[in-house]
Amino acid sequence: MIAVYFSQIENVLQTFPNIRTYTLQTKVYNATQGYISGRIIFDNGWYLDFTEVKDTDVSPKLKYRYQCMNEEQVLIFRYDNAPHHKEIRTFPHHKHGLHQVEDSPEPTLYKVLLEIADMQRHQ
Repeated sequence: MIAVYFSQIENVLQTFPNIRTYTLQTKVYNATQGYISGRIIFDNGWYLDFTEVKDTDVSPKLKYRYQCMNEEQVLIFRYDNAPHHKEIRTFPHHKHGLHQVEDSPEPTLYKVLLEIADMQRHQ
């Protein structure tokens, strides 16, 4: 059920360290399909804007975007599945860095949060 999926996302955000604040917006299409988006602001001023369109009856997300920016609004990375990089081995899933696009499997929000926490520890 989509309501359970949305609750799981909020539980991750409530328990993840280094998050200063977050906002979420959800839209339920039916019992298994919905949309969630939000902004997560970290203690160091970085933020993550994300969107997911999910059908809990299928494993992959229908659509997603996780965009991490620093406090000066410079892109750190973005994961998405927009079908515009057909040359990527993991098409349509890919990751944008500051100057490159690379292969990437579909991430979870939790994995993205772990990646950000690791980057913040090493800055």
